[in-house]
Amino acid sequence: MTIELPEAFLRRMNEMLGEDYNAFVASYGEDRTHGLRLNTRKVPLDSAEADKLRAQFQLEPVPWCKAGYYYAEEAKPGRHPYHAAGVYYIQEPSAMSAAEMLAPQPGEIVLDLAAAPGGKSTHIADLMQGQGLLVANEIHPGRAAILSENIERMGIQHAVVTNASPGQLADRFPHYFDRILVDAPCSGEGMFRKDPQAVLEWSEQQVAVCAARQFDILQDAIKMLKPGGTLVYSTCTFAEEENEEIIDRLCEEYPHMEWITMERFWPHRHRGEGHFVAVLRDRREEEAPLELGPAAAAGPKRRDKMQRSKHSSRAAQGSAEAAMRFFHAFAAEQLPNFTLPEGEPILFGEQLYWLPVCGGKMSADLLQGLKVPRPGLHLGLVRKQRFEPSHALALALKPDEAARVHHLTAEDSETEAYLRGETLPIGAGMKGWTLVAVDGYPLGWGKAGGGMLKNHYPKGLRRPY
Repeated sequence: MTIELPEAFLRRMNEMLGEDYNAFVASYGEDRTHGLRLNTRKVPLDSAEADKLRAQFQLEPVPWCKAGYYYAEEAKPGRHPYHAAGVYYIQEPSAMSAAEMLAPQPGEIVLDLAAAPGGKSTHIADLMQGQGLLVANEIHPGRAAILSENIERMGIQHAVVTNASPGQLADRFPHYFDRILVDAPCSGEGMFRKDPQAVLEWSEQQVAVCAARQFDILQDAIKMLKPGGTLVYSTCTFAEEENEEIIDRLCEEYPHMEWITMERFWPHRHRGEGHFVAVLRDRREEEAPLELGPAAAAGPKRRDKMQRSKHSSRAAQGSAEAAMRFFHAFAAEQLPNFTLPEGEPILFGEQLYWLPVCGGKMSADLLQGLKVPRPGLHLGLVRKQRFEPSHALALALKPDEAARVHHLTAEDSETEAYLRGETLPIGAGMKGWTLVAVDGYPLGWGKAGGGMLKNHYPKGLRRPY
């Protein structure tokens, strides 16, 4: 593999690395690294299933991530049915460092501010062990949809996906989060081996533009951090202007922010493409007085609008609770061993969601006015007095929580047929909604009847013939 690196980039790296420069440049003649992270909510690391996966894909451990592994390119785990079942997430190995250094704890309220496509959000959710609240935000609508899809695939129940600017979130959630990850948009110097387009788009001007944007994002992030909270800033670039210099300036302008530690991952020193991670802490011990945001500080006309919004919110809540009766009837028959976590229902049109409320700290009212592609776990659709389960619900289940399961194996031709959207033969005695699982990992739903299983795998996810 040969990459023609920009002259200005090489000059800058020579000045930065000194005697390490030649080894750094030589690393661009080597193949890129490939990594995956096991979903420990589906595959405990000490289980026989994890041992099987390690052997099957010839996995080698990533030193800085317990659930992270290297795999050989020819293994192609992204094409395996286990990927569709959310058993693992394909992720660049050095990028796994950010969530590990954030170290989220079960029960906390955590924000991933620039979250798409979802590698770090799904990692954070895994470390939280399904407890607490994760807000995964992405400002670009198309990328927010991809983020939402990956949250769904990994079977995550305690996450809310928002599509907002950092400023919008800062107005809504002052001093709200225990931990915040800012994996900032950057000049992408650590992507050069992985993405040739990143080389073509790089320039010194782009470095400066990114640095200015990164600082603005961090200023909004600080407003949302609780006193005593932890902020992790990460990039996949090497430029000091986007890394150390940003943190130096931040700590200078916000003296209550303390720079705890940092790590740099280099392609010539580590088995990874390159990453920068800095950990900061808000050293204030008591809650700062909250400033009124634009909505709360507005005049009477705005308050009248908010009052009307509250009335409509109560009406919507009543509709959601009515819709939940259909879900409970479905669950009583089809999901005898499934229990929803603490939460409240939200109904968007015909789509029913279960919002994690985290001890009353989150509510539907708090999300009003924001674009929220995924307000918690998508339970399903309520239409014409009946409930249809969602794909997200299937992936959030364990097989023993469902009344009927159609078991397949990864080697079974019916597994590929299911992923292509085909109807499958099934036992004549089975009737109704049926969970489809591959080697014990849920893949989606089918509806049994007349010896056939009608395929309900989402059309947008179906594999081509």
